[in-house]
Amino acid sequence: MIIDSHCHLNMKDFNGDLTNIISNAKRNSIGGMLTISTKIDEFKSISNIAKNNENIWYSLGIHPHNVDQSINDIENVVEKYSEDKKFIGIGETGLDYFYKNTNKNLQIQSFIKHIQLSRDTNLPIIVHTREADKDTIRILKNEYNKKPFKGLIHCFTATQELANEVLKLGFFISISGIITFKNAEPLRKVVKSIPKERLLIETDAPYLSPVPLRGKRNEPANVIHTANYLASLLNIPQNDLYEQTTRNFFNLFSKAEFIK
Repeated sequence: MIIDSHCHLNMKDFNGDLTNIISNAKRNSIGGMLTISTKIDEFKSISNIAKNNENIWYSLGIHPHNVDQSINDIENVVEKYSEDKKFIGIGETGLDYFYKNTNKNLQIQSFIKHIQLSRDTNLPIIVHTREADKDTIRILKNEYNKKPFKGLIHCFTATQELANEVLKLGFFISISGIITFKNAEPLRKVVKSIPKERLLIETDAPYLSPVPLRGKRNEPANVIHTANYLASLLNIPQNDLYEQTTRNFFNLFSKAEFIK
């Protein structure tokens, strides 16, 4: 069994096809999926997807590209959903400096607010970071030193330094289909250094399809390709990789209840 630790099942790419997507995942030994929110107006649809499907859980958060929305509203929304057993994580949040017109200060403000929500709810924070390693490290370390919290770096593509620093904080690191890309050799080098007990796997569906499906719509069933590639990279049996990353998922997202 494999868990897809990060996908976006509410995206329009899956409109009219979600039942088939979920069934296909189950046929391919995907035992569970964590569907991630990126903005407040998605929260209801995401929670409904989880509510209506066994072993699908959800997170609540505002993606750094969407911080122009009122980040103050998220506290009330998180409180509203806090008793839902399917609500197991905070995010995705973080920093993304890829675009030149990025409002860095607002992203930082939102990131810190999400960290506080992670502490308040005792739910792991799901961190997105792109071209922002320095600030991501600084904020995570500063906030962790104030009061610890749990979390992961999703779709990891960052440096050895960032990996080392977040591992010191007890964070997990999630690997996407990018690991299979031809130009991902620097990433593969870093991933080899990460303890197996801290690895998760994800699709980030409908984005980032792994080789041999690159360029096509991604879906949770495709996480098997990333898992098998990662097992080969780390020179461990595929089933061992499946079991380890699944165990890691439930160690981090301890609120998640699995129905056999």
